[in-house]
Amino acid sequence: MSTTSASFYRRTEDALADATLRGTLQRITGRILESRRSALDNLADADAWRDRARAIRAHTLSRLDDYLDQFVSNVETRGGHVYFASTADDAVRYVRDLAAARGVKRIVKGKSMISEEIELNQHLEADGIRVVESDLGEWVVQLGHDHPSHIVMPIIHMSKEQVGDLFRRTLDASNADVADVASMTQFARRMLRREFIDADLGISGVNFGVAESGSICICTNEGNGRLTTTMPRVHVAMMGIERIVPTPQDLTVMLQILARSATGQKLTVYTNVITGPRRTDGATGEEPDGPDELHVVLLDNGRSKVLGSELAEILYCIRCGACLNACPVYQQIGGHAYGSVYPGPVGSVLTPGLKGLDEFHELPHASSLCGACREVCPVRIDIPRMLLKLRADGAAAGKSQWWVTFGLRVFRAVGTRPAVFNLAGRVAAGATRMLARDGWISKLPFHMAGWTQSRDFPAFPAESFQQRWARRQREGRGADRPRGGGAV
Repeated sequence: MSTTSASFYRRTEDALADATLRGTLQRITGRILESRRSALDNLADADAWRDRARAIRAHTLSRLDDYLDQFVSNVETRGGHVYFASTADDAVRYVRDLAAARGVKRIVKGKSMISEEIELNQHLEADGIRVVESDLGEWVVQLGHDHPSHIVMPIIHMSKEQVGDLFRRTLDASNADVADVASMTQFARRMLRREFIDADLGISGVNFGVAESGSICICTNEGNGRLTTTMPRVHVAMMGIERIVPTPQDLTVMLQILARSATGQKLTVYTNVITGPRRTDGATGEEPDGPDELHVVLLDNGRSKVLGSELAEILYCIRCGACLNACPVYQQIGGHAYGSVYPGPVGSVLTPGLKGLDEFHELPHASSLCGACREVCPVRIDIPRMLLKLRADGAAAGKSQWWVTFGLRVFRAVGTRPAVFNLAGRVAAGATRMLARDGWISKLPFHMAGWTQSRDFPAFPAESFQQRWARRQREGRGADRPRGGGAV
C-alpha cells in the first residue's frame, strides 16, 4: 500500500495542522508506553528476555534458508500447502487462482500487514469477491476507505465520535448503536457475525512460524482471529519469510516480550497456535477441527535483498509497534504521513529497504535521531544507525533537496575554517538578535520558515561558548578547576 499521491512534506504539514490528531496520538501512545513500562517492570529479568529474543532473531536470520526448508517440510507433512512468493504479484496471483479454483465468493480476513503490503483486497474485489476485514480497527478503516495508521492500532488516528459518525453514514447505525464504545463494539459484532458464517475462505496474518513443528502462531485481542482461521473451509495464512522461529521454546521467548511491548499485556488475549488443517485419518496426528485446507503464502518481496544488506537488522522486527509509540515524530504526524503500510521508525527503514529510495527517500529523515526507538525495541534494533545509512545513501544518489545539499556544503566550508566559523557565529548572533522579540524569532526566512511554522526559534546569545570559555580562562576561573574544598 502506498499513499504517495502527495509528497511526504505535504502529508506532514496536513497532519501537523490537525490538532485533534496530535492530541489523540500523544494521549494514546503515552498511555501505551506507561503500560509497557509497567509490564516489563513486572517481568523478572526483562533485559535478559530481550537479549535472548534478539539472539533468537539474529540466529534465525543467519540460517533463514535452513529454517524455511524445515518449516515448509513440516507444514506439508501435516497436510498444509506452502507457496513461496518472490514478489507481491506472485502472492496475489496465487490467492486469486486459489479462490477461483475453489469457487470462492466471500472472504473474511483477520489482521494481516502482508495483505496490506501487496494490496490484496483490491485485487480480490476486482474479481467480484466480497472481502470483509474482521479485526475491528481494520473493519472501521475498510468502511471509511482509509488505511491503517499504526502497526498494532489501525485506527489510533480516529476518535470514538468519528467512528460513530462513520457507522451512521455507512451502516445506518442508530444513536443507541453508537452511544458509547461498548455499544459500537456490540454493533460491530452483530454486523460481522454473519460474515464468518458465510465466508468460503479466511485470510490471516502470521506473527511467527515455528520451523520445528510447522505451526503458525497468530496473536489477536479479538476472537475474530479464531473465527477467521477455523470457520471457512479454506484458510490462507500470509507470512513474511523472516517471521520464523526455530522451536516452540523460542516462540515462548518471543511471546513473553511481544504483548508487553505492544500493549502492556502479559500475553495477547487470543494467542493461537495452528498446526495444519483438519485431519481425521490419524496419519499425521488427529485434528478434527479447523478448515479443510491450509495454505501458507511465504512472501519475499524484497526481504532477501534487505537480508544481504546493511539493513538486515530491521528484519528482526516482531511488529510490536513500540518504536511508533515512543517516536516524537510519529506522535506529531501519525501513520498516514509516511505513505506506507509500515509507518514510524521501523517503516522509515523497512519501506525504503523493500521498495528503494526513489519513492521513499524522504522517510529516513522523519526522525530526530533521539534513539527512543532503539531504547524501547524489545529486540534492541539499532534503527538510528540504519536511518543514517539510508540518509547517506540518499545523498549519494542525489535524492537530497538542492537547498539541503547547498547548505551542508556551505556549512562544511565554514566549519573547517576556525576564523571564518567564529566570524559567521558573531554575524549570526547579531542578526538573530536584531530579528528577535523578547529573545525569540517567530518567523525565519526562506526554507528555514519550516521551523517557525510550529515553534519559535531562539536568538543566538551575545556571547558564544568559546568566547565565554576564553573569558573565564583570562579571569583565572577555568571550568575544569572547581573552586572551594567541598565535595563535588
